[in-house]
Amino acid sequence: MTWGDNVVRQSSFPLRLASSLQKEAHKTAEREGVSLNQLINLAVAEKISALRTEEFFRERGAHTNLAKARKLLKRAGDEPPRDGDGLP
Repeated sequence: MTWGDNVVRQSSFPLRLASSLQKEAHKTAEREGVSLNQLINLAVAEKISALRTEEFFRERGAHTNLAKARKLLKRAGDEPPRDGDGLP
């Protein structure tokens, strides 16, 4: 299997799910028109992505100068709002 330019290796992994969770996963996979395997792969990928994103921002935040950030946020612009700058 390839993903972009990368070859993806697959392996088997026996997964134990609570029966109620398995039933809901089957229903969701059917509704989405994908296999249960694809649904579980996507769910794991989304969770890993969310955790990595959280870690990225936590690391970036550790290097933040709060005094500089607050000073920047307090600056008032003198340009009037443009068309489309309003809230929806």
